[in-house]
Amino acid sequence: MKVLLVTAYFPPDTGSAAHLFYELGVQLVRQNHAVTVLTSFPSYHAVEPVNGYKGKRFLRERIDGMDIVRIRVPNLPRHIPAARAVWQFALAHRFARAIRRIEKHDVALIYSPPLPLGLAGASLKSSNTPFILNVQDLFPQSAVDLKILKNRWLIAFFEALEKRIYRAADHITVHSPGNLAHVVRTGIDADNVTVVPNWVDTDFLQPDRRRNGFSEKHGLAGRFVVSFAGVLGYSQDIDVILEAAHLLRDSEEILFLVVGDGVEKDRLVRKANVMGCTNVLFLPMQSRQVYPEVLTASDVCLVTLNKEVVSPVVPSKILSIMAAGKPLVACMNPQGDAAHVVRTARCGFVLPAGDAAGLAEAIVKLRHDPRLRTELGGNGRAYCVENFSLEKCARRYVGLFTEMKQNG
Repeated sequence: MKVLLVTAYFPPDTGSAAHLFYELGVQLVRQNHAVTVLTSFPSYHAVEPVNGYKGKRFLRERIDGMDIVRIRVPNLPRHIPAARAVWQFALAHRFARAIRRIEKHDVALIYSPPLPLGLAGASLKSSNTPFILNVQDLFPQSAVDLKILKNRWLIAFFEALEKRIYRAADHITVHSPGNLAHVVRTGIDADNVTVVPNWVDTDFLQPDRRRNGFSEKHGLAGRFVVSFAGVLGYSQDIDVILEAAHLLRDSEEILFLVVGDGVEKDRLVRKANVMGCTNVLFLPMQSRQVYPEVLTASDVCLVTLNKEVVSPVVPSKILSIMAAGKPLVACMNPQGDAAHVVRTARCGFVLPAGDAAGLAEAIVKLRHDPRLRTELGGNGRAYCVENFSLEKCARRYVGLFTEMKQNG
């Protein structure tokens, strides 16, 4: 089967969007499917050499058996909402033009966000190629929750765009039941929406020795490492981590490790300095190859979301932590889908968003109970292998692809 994957981000970009479609594409190639990826040039926290991409407007390359088609899109500052919106619509326009020029595929899978990228799916209609929209973030609801989007006219515009794109898709996939319920509330028939949980490569990410190249390089030996690794954006409540670190400032053996980049990083570094959090170490985003070492070098891993985040998001870092066999502490909406995963897997603690005192208490408890850490980490690993493995999730997508091709 010939499969087209459409995504704004792809390695050497980092982050869940880039990694999810890379891993899915590799798995599809292993199952003897022909995979083409339509994406942009590296721009999102790329940590590997990108000199070979400079000065080009179009590039075709082979990566791990996949045919990668890269289209240059103006790289506007994404911390400015208006510029980010322009970039998203420019991306959709450029991708739509590119879709008309590349060979026909049996089925396409389009990653959202950004939501406007779904508009590129209209170009597939001319070749009678069915497309599945993979909805990861519920935009504009997520931006409304965070109070990033306040103008009622803009909210109405994006809600109308959301419904238009959902209706244009031949099928929609979401990663949790809560996301399914949201899509259905927009007027989409539940039969046209399928829950396929986000996956993790449980062969690539697995329990390993705590002392590794990453821990040696950054002097982590002898410390009880509590880590957060990922994008430092508006949704992630890193402030609660700094406040917990401040509460535990006299526990010299505990080190809070914050690995990542994003629009909030400069502010957070300044805040940590003002608070005198000498027990917090900030490091830049790490490559996909180093990321497993970040997790295995940790004793406890954190997943934090702002209290305003009430949409049913399940951060991919939860699955990565589980695959690495590490206990986690989650500060987030206790009623959300992510909290449900943690409780069901029995792999860590769930605390209300912003509960710095509770976070500090949970860390101290885990610090003094190595058997509990081992138990929680083992539970998470077993649950992840059973429910979120890359191989199993890819099989579900192949089933949907086959159905789409037959119906098309």
